[in-house]
Amino acid sequence: MNLFNVFNKSTLRGDLLGGLTAAIVSLPMALTFGVASGAGAEAGIYGALLVGLFAAVFGGTPTLISEPTGPMTVVMATVMTTMIAANPENGVAMAFTVVMMAGVFQIIFGALKLGRYITQMPYSVISGFMSGIGLILIIIQLAPFTGSAAPPGGVVGTLTSIETIFTNIDLVELSLGALTLGILIFTPKRFTRLIPPHLIALVAVSLLSVVVFSDHSIQRIGEINIGLPSIVLPEFTATEIKTMILEAMVLGMLGCIDSMLTSVIADNLTRTEHKSDKELIGQGLGNIMSGLFGGLPGAGATMGTVVNIQSGAKSAFSGVFRVVFLMVAVFGASGLIEQIPLAVLAGIAIRVGMNILDWSFIKRSHRVSIQSTGVMFAVMLLTVFVDLIVAVGVGVFIANIITIDKLSRSQEKNIKAISDMDDKTPLSREEKTLIRESKGQILMVYLSGPMIFGVAKALSREHAQIADHKAFIIDLTDVSMLDDTISLAIENAIKEAVELKKAVFLVVKSRATREKLTRLKIDELIGLDHIIENRTLALQKAAKGLRTL
Repeated sequence: MNLFNVFNKSTLRGDLLGGLTAAIVSLPMALTFGVASGAGAEAGIYGALLVGLFAAVFGGTPTLISEPTGPMTVVMATVMTTMIAANPENGVAMAFTVVMMAGVFQIIFGALKLGRYITQMPYSVISGFMSGIGLILIIIQLAPFTGSAAPPGGVVGTLTSIETIFTNIDLVELSLGALTLGILIFTPKRFTRLIPPHLIALVAVSLLSVVVFSDHSIQRIGEINIGLPSIVLPEFTATEIKTMILEAMVLGMLGCIDSMLTSVIADNLTRTEHKSDKELIGQGLGNIMSGLFGGLPGAGATMGTVVNIQSGAKSAFSGVFRVVFLMVAVFGASGLIEQIPLAVLAGIAIRVGMNILDWSFIKRSHRVSIQSTGVMFAVMLLTVFVDLIVAVGVGVFIANIITIDKLSRSQEKNIKAISDMDDKTPLSREEKTLIRESKGQILMVYLSGPMIFGVAKALSREHAQIADHKAFIIDLTDVSMLDDTISLAIENAIKEAVELKKAVFLVVKSRATREKLTRLKIDELIGLDHIIENRTLALQKAAKGLRTL
């Protein structure tokens, strides 16, 4: 749907105000993330403009504000470091190529309609991953926050140089950073409703540094090339492509998760429903354009989206207006931007990192299961000290194994071997009579609910009793889903019974289940007349067969 086809004059005022407020929030964030990524302040600005524009025009969440975010910045900083180390000459161009490739992955995710599956990841993994990113953002800002030179090597480099960093503290810059952090934390809410605290801190502390500490040598943003961005063409060799693809997949997936979670927040605030697949395509286009022109990758930003909606935004025009206001502010005040101290941006980044940490989970970690807590902290530590891909991969694997084990234990109760009667047997009066009159010669294994591979062992334990009976019935009447592993387990049970020359009957109502088992040629093992839709009829046939023996 074309953006201009949904223009509505009744929403114009709210969209203008929302776009203006979101632009005010975006400016300090764009500068902060640009410097924190290592790509420069202008990269943050280009990312805020290009991702914001294309995601607004082509995305599927009308009030979503897209721009560089804390998690995306952390990954981009890692990409920059990796690419420059691999190829010092073309490393920067390679890093922005990774941004474009991440956008391509996002478009593929959207085209394959995978949007609704993106966030279906265990909460403990998402929590640990985000908390790890928050810690990384805090740690790598320690040097600029204290006025020291940033050591190479990211988190590990910063931690190994911590003694040097604290030895070379510049008290003036530390004071500016601490004042920035203090403003962000302690500004009363009645003021922050009118002016974002990030803008208050940026303007107030920067002015203070110019007026009071003009004679002191302070690390500042310095000259930035604010103008039309130049195209950064993709550059890589065949040996570098593998690393770039892996980095792009991580960046693209993180952008998808970040955007989808923010879209859900926007839905809750506006009582609407976003189009997840369309949103991923919009985000992908935004990141392709941002990478092409040397901008940071971006995603749906919670803070910008919330202030946009609270200011009255109703349509995607708010995102377009935000870009216009941001361009006016940036191009009209580039000289002032150059005077912003790096310590101020570090203070803002540290506060963002503190907000990314999942405090709600951390505070209650002793109250949830030890498995979830273990997964969360393991993912967090792996994210910080090892690798983002490893962290998510290990976290998802362990969390899924735990979930499957719990589900399997629960589903084992839905496999019952029936050869005699008790009060819990789910049979009709006639069926109970038929079982009772067989005097233990009929073994019926009753399954119900979804049957997944984790319960295969339980099924094997039950059909181990086959040798003690003359007729064997597998009842799938109440099975809602049958996976391939259980299908094969049923096939093995039937083969065993046939080899022991037992009469075998299969009760199946679901057409999908019947087709799945037919593909395994079970009908050839026991005959089509022994695959029955009615449990009572199967028992009657089994009982009749016993009388003829």
